[in-house]
Amino acid sequence: MNLLFIGDIVGKGGRKAVKAVVPDLRRKYNCAFVVANAENVAGGSGLNAKCLEDLLPGTLDAVTAGDHVWAQKSYEFEILQFKAALRPSNVNPCQPGRGYEVFNIPAGGRIAVINLIGRVFMKEAACCPFAEAERILKALPSDVNCVLVDFHAEATSEKLAMGRFLDGKVTAVVGTHTHVQTADGKVLPGGTAYITDVGMAGSADSVLGRDPGDVLKKFTTGMPVRLNVVETGPMRIDAVVVSFGRTTGRATAIEPLSITYTPEVV
Repeated sequence: MNLLFIGDIVGKGGRKAVKAVVPDLRRKYNCAFVVANAENVAGGSGLNAKCLEDLLPGTLDAVTAGDHVWAQKSYEFEILQFKAALRPSNVNPCQPGRGYEVFNIPAGGRIAVINLIGRVFMKEAACCPFAEAERILKALPSDVNCVLVDFHAEATSEKLAMGRFLDGKVTAVVGTHTHVQTADGKVLPGGTAYITDVGMAGSADSVLGRDPGDVLKKFTTGMPVRLNVVETGPMRIDAVVVSFGRTTGRATAIEPLSITYTPEVV
C-alpha cells in the first residue's frame, strides 16, 4: 500500500498546483491516502476555512500544520470544523484542535496521522516532542498499523533524532518546515521511512515561495520588508511516496518526488 505526503503548500499558487497534480499522482503511484502540510496555504502564512474547503476532502485526505498555524486569526475558531485538519500536538492543550487523528483508508485499514513541532531554534515553549510521540502511540487503537508522523522542525539534528527514536514504532517520519527537499530519504533499519524535509508546493522561481526581490532587500538592508508570495508561473510540488505493508505497517520504500507544474495562461 502507498501513501503520498506533500511538503508545505505555499499560497494560492501552491494550492492550485496541488489540486491539479494530486489526482494524477494518486493514480500513477496507486496512493491510498494523501496528506499535506498546509500551514502556509492562506496567503503564505497560516490556514483558513476557505482554503481547507478547497482541498478537503476532494484533493487531500488530511492536512498538518506547524509554527504558523494561528497566523490567520479566524482559524482558531474554524479549525474545529475540520476533523482532517491537525495542529502540532505538543503545544499548550488549551489551543483548539487536535494533534493526531485516526482515519479509515478507503482501500482498507486505518492510518494514524500525528503532527509534532520541534523545539530547537523554533518553539522552545512546546512540550517535548519525543515524550508526546510516546504518549500518542500508547493511546492509539490496537488495530492501527500504519502511523505517519509530520515533524515540523528547524534543526536537522532534531529531525534525525526523531526518526531514530521512532524507528520500528511508526511507518514514516517526514520532516517539514524548511521548504527545501533533502536528499536523505530512506527506510531505517526498523522499517520506518524517513526524510529530513519533504520540501514545498510553491513557486519554482522564488525563495521558499516568496518573491526573490523582497527577500534580497530584507537580507541586504536589514529593514522590515513585506515578503510577497509568488502566485504565478511554474510551481514546484515536492512530495514523497511511502510504500508499506498493510498488516505490518512497516515501510518498504520511500520515493522522493519533485514535479514542476506550469498552469495554463488564460
